[in-house]
Amino acid sequence: MANTAATMPIIKARDRLTSLPEELSEEPGAIAVTRRGEPVLAILPWDLYESIVETLEILGDEDLMAALRQSIREASEGKAVSWDPAGQELQRDIST
Repeated sequence: MANTAATMPIIKARDRLTSLPEELSEEPGAIAVTRRGEPVLAILPWDLYESIVETLEILGDEDLMAALRQSIREASEGKAVSWDPAGQELQRDIST
C-alpha cells in the first residue's frame, strides 16, 4: 500500500487544525506538515496511528514473528488447515 501523504505548510496546518479530523475522515491518509519545505510532522487519524504502532510492536516481537514465518512456511507447503475444521475445533474449545 503506497499511500503518499498530502503535504501542507505548518502555517496552513495551524490555521486548519480544527477541520483536519473531518478532512481525514472524508479522505483517509496522512498529511505531511512541512517547515521550509521539509516534512517535520505527520497528521493522521488516530486509528491509523494505533494500527501502525500495533504493527511495529508485532514486528518487534521475535517470538511472534518466528511463529508467523513458520505459519507462512507451513501454508506454502500445503500444511494449512481449512477454516471449517479449524472453526469447529475452536467452537468446541470455547464451549467447554
